[in-house]
Amino acid sequence: MVNEDETTDSGRTVVVTGGALGIGGAASRRFAELGDHVLLLDRDRAAAERTGTEITAAGGRCTIVVGDITEDATVASLGATIDEVAGGRVDVLVNNVGDFRPAKAVFHKSGPEQWARLHQLNLWHVFTVTHLVLPGMIGQGSGAIVNVSTVEAYRGIPGNAVYSAYKAGVSAFTKSLAVELGPSGIRVNAIAPDLADTDQTPAAAMLEGRDASLVRSWVPLGRFGRAEDNADVIAFLASDDARFITGHTIPVDGGTLAASGWYGRTTQRGWTNRPDGA
Repeated sequence: MVNEDETTDSGRTVVVTGGALGIGGAASRRFAELGDHVLLLDRDRAAAERTGTEITAAGGRCTIVVGDITEDATVASLGATIDEVAGGRVDVLVNNVGDFRPAKAVFHKSGPEQWARLHQLNLWHVFTVTHLVLPGMIGQGSGAIVNVSTVEAYRGIPGNAVYSAYKAGVSAFTKSLAVELGPSGIRVNAIAPDLADTDQTPAAAMLEGRDASLVRSWVPLGRFGRAEDNADVIAFLASDDARFITGHTIPVDGGTLAASGWYGRTTQRGWTNRPDGA
């Protein structure tokens, strides 16, 4: 489904996958605030329409594409929309879609179907959507790509080995593609969020009944991240202020990657990344 709003020649064309909720929704709103035309792709029609309405009500420009980005038909629909409403031009691509589900508690209880789905959700679509927009970016001699990885690409995460492997792949792809595309005037970077209070990972679920005051012992900056914290870094990496930055994954984690590790639970089997050991 395409919902096209009136466009002008000003601003950039920005594609945000998973652009309705959480970090993706915050990124869509941030780019619209900057005067860009946002092509918001999401499989949740109701959420996409709500975010699109918020953007247009605030004076921004948004075109909605509804579909599952892991499906070839949705990638094709996105390409047709880019041609239709932006003349084939994409200035910024944000590959935001990702999920740690489905997952078993431990790797040996998982199976190939889960690995395949996690591959589609976390790495495969990054390839397909990037591949879709690159000919245009190369032709125009400019562009910025921002991928969403995770801090779990840089530390062990028991119970999510496959997810972390694919997210590490996102960061490796980011680095290598940046070198490849530098001569074409295209920059490629990524962010690595952690402990962000979003619809996918709400603060209540992360706390699991613990005292919220404990957060300051888990996160050096003393609070969970917000979707907007990540969106602002995405917007920066896509901006001319970051014109000499490429090939990097920037942690947006309040300092957790620098400070923390995983700890064996004290009250039951398994592991935790919270230093109370519970």
